[in-house]
Amino acid sequence: MSTGIFGLQTTISNSVRISGIGVHSGKPATIVLQPGEADQGILFERYENGKRISSFKAVADNVGPTALCTVLGTHPGEWIATIEHLMAAIYALGIDNLVISVDGAEMPIMDGSSRVFVDALDEVGIVKLSKQRSYIKVAKTVRVESGAGWAEFSPYDGTRFDVEIDFETPVIGRQKWAGDMNADTFRKELSGARTFGFMRDVEPMWARGFALGSSLENSVVIADDDRVINAEGLRYENEFVRHKTLDAVGDLAMMGMRFAGAFRSYRGGHALNAAAVRKLFETPGAAVIVSPRGALPFRLRQEGVVAAGPAS
Repeated sequence: MSTGIFGLQTTISNSVRISGIGVHSGKPATIVLQPGEADQGILFERYENGKRISSFKAVADNVGPTALCTVLGTHPGEWIATIEHLMAAIYALGIDNLVISVDGAEMPIMDGSSRVFVDALDEVGIVKLSKQRSYIKVAKTVRVESGAGWAEFSPYDGTRFDVEIDFETPVIGRQKWAGDMNADTFRKELSGARTFGFMRDVEPMWARGFALGSSLENSVVIADDDRVINAEGLRYENEFVRHKTLDAVGDLAMMGMRFAGAFRSYRGGHALNAAAVRKLFETPGAAVIVSPRGALPFRLRQEGVVAAGPAS
């Protein structure tokens, strides 16, 4: 079994503050990560002018729109957007409990990857709590499809991601990343992979009020003549699929706890990732919660996955 699934729950040793801009709003964005208590999970709180507006546990039931990013909540006046890069870092580093205060409606995009979040969490340090963690074990294969894309969970002795993308532009083409997920792998192979987009999509997105904070400092941009226009080029030869894998780690962190199983996708994205999690949770017998009390089936309710009683 992959390390990082069994063991005691964790949090961070002290608070840490991170500031930047929101990639869609273009407005200043600040978050404060604070230690959490055992069994609390990952809790996001939105503030406006010092007043708490909303609070969401980072679980599948609270996921809202997924067209361009992962959002907690469904109402613009309450939701918290673009959480996937931070959630990927939290999951990969094995952190179970945090309170994340967000000044405004969106997370800071930083350099478009998870690197700043990983560095901040590493600097403040991770501590163990007194309670054992539970985790989700994938018991049988489930699959969702959308057009030419698909995503599936299957049983696996560990936690594995296998992500493939396929774009018509030759600068991307067909790329694949696969590997067992742990903190070291995420730090070295995925955390620095940046979000990307096409120059031809920028003006239509601006017209819709999106990507107002996007720039060459936080995105890999592909020009109409199929070339990367960032002066420094790519950080990895296959940075595009590495970022899609990073996104998948963040999206699957919305399961509410760690999971043992393999996740595979082809031409996926935030919406398909969320659909795969929902399919896993809604399919009888597809997964169980492994807890200090033994294996338990689970059901969904507003605050996330909860044990439904001893397995028969």
